[in-house]
Amino acid sequence: MLKVAIVILAYLIGSIPFSYLVSRRFGDIDIRTRGSGNVGATNVLRTTGLKYALLAVAGDIAKGALAAWLGLVLGGQVLASTCGAAAVIGHSWPVYLGLRGGKGVATSAGVLLVLVPKVALALLVIFVITVALLRLVSVGSLVAAIANPVMVAVLYGSVPLVIMALVLSAIVIWRHQSNIERLRRGSEPKLGKG
Repeated sequence: MLKVAIVILAYLIGSIPFSYLVSRRFGDIDIRTRGSGNVGATNVLRTTGLKYALLAVAGDIAKGALAAWLGLVLGGQVLASTCGAAAVIGHSWPVYLGLRGGKGVATSAGVLLVLVPKVALALLVIFVITVALLRLVSVGSLVAAIANPVMVAVLYGSVPLVIMALVLSAIVIWRHQSNIERLRRGSEPKLGKG
């Protein structure tokens, strides 16, 4: 019963909508009605500015890391992996915003930093290089999501960690469906261009 409560707590931690809170507090806007409408750091960047986007990213990374760490300390790798997935589910479908959340990229990064730090750092490099070359945050996120479970399997090989990586990647890819459609049409906005 305690483990179930910890997973629920991880979901509630993941549900904290930092992008919404930061844009509301510092930009006096409801991020759900501005820009792309997504409750995520890229939309904060476009609507409120870099300083506040970095604050939102830090909050999202921290909540993923905290959820995974709690699971690790209180129950080990399986509970930590479950809590990490619960936090990303919470971020993507937050109870506090009527299940309308972000895409889970930064929250996944926080989970990975705690559970598979070598993969987290490698994915950061992949993400940064992809975004620098293409100026498309969505493509950087998708490339990292695709690489994630493969790298976890190769570098760590633990079944719970691989399952967790697959779940996180599936969520990130699923939440990017509108971006994928815009990429197909050639209408996905590039970084710095709206």
